[in-house]
Amino acid sequence: MAGIKEIKNKIESVSEIQKITNAMYLVASVKLRRAREALNNTKPYFDALKGEISVMFSNIEHVESVNFLPEGVTEDNDTPLPGKYAYLIITADKGLCGEYNHRVIREAEKLIKEHDDNLIFVVGENGRAYFSSHGYPVDENFKYTAQNPTVDRARMICDEVAGRFEAGEFSKIYLVYTEFGNGMNSKCISKRLLPLHRAHFNELPGESENMFEFVPSVEKVLENVIRNYVVGYVYSALVESYCSEQNARMSAMNSANNNAAEMLETLRLQHNHARQDEITQEITEISSGANALKVSSDKR
Repeated sequence: MAGIKEIKNKIESVSEIQKITNAMYLVASVKLRRAREALNNTKPYFDALKGEISVMFSNIEHVESVNFLPEGVTEDNDTPLPGKYAYLIITADKGLCGEYNHRVIREAEKLIKEHDDNLIFVVGENGRAYFSSHGYPVDENFKYTAQNPTVDRARMICDEVAGRFEAGEFSKIYLVYTEFGNGMNSKCISKRLLPLHRAHFNELPGESENMFEFVPSVEKVLENVIRNYVVGYVYSALVESYCSEQNARMSAMNSANNNAAEMLETLRLQHNHARQDEITQEITEISSGANALKVSSDKR
């Protein structure tokens, strides 16, 4: 059995680690709450944008836009299109969050292998390091942190990625991220970000479709509004992923805290046993010494 001093050192080390994991748990919980509040504050605006796009479609019979699939093509993420595909993948900057990063990477790899000509845009240092080290075609100039997502950052991402799509560099852009849900069943999903499909905007807000006049034209206004809609979609994905990361980190740190508590309990038991053995040994030595003195005294 290990000595008392060694056990004490282990107890001190585990206690210090437990303090760190507990602090990380609390920090992650605060970040999660703030991110959800930010998303809830901006969500009505982007929901309204989707409604306005629906209104515009009620005034357009045919859509001719690079941002939409051609007329007659069904709404299907697997509809093949010629040219290069792009993938916007959202991971974390750090580890210590369970399988969060691994799930995103597995989903992205599965999607990438379905097409030969690809370009990858990665948000988050963890995913960027993985894809770069495994020989995937990563855009090295695209470097955005996954921490503290904002609408401004989502807009910058869309200006670069969607701008290159509109310029004809890609025929499709996929978004791979983790959907937070209610926190209990977060899952990694992949969706086609561009081109969009008209069927996605079939939800008309009542009878308001004839209440507006669009200047200079519905098509021009639609082109402008679509970019803002895509920004909202990317921002939502950034926040959902960030919340999922913090939730996964909370779960990982909670497990670490529980494991540390169990280890401390075991170490304290070992410490008590070692201390008891030491006391027993001391009593035995004192008793043996006393008996030896008594024997020696009797012989005299």
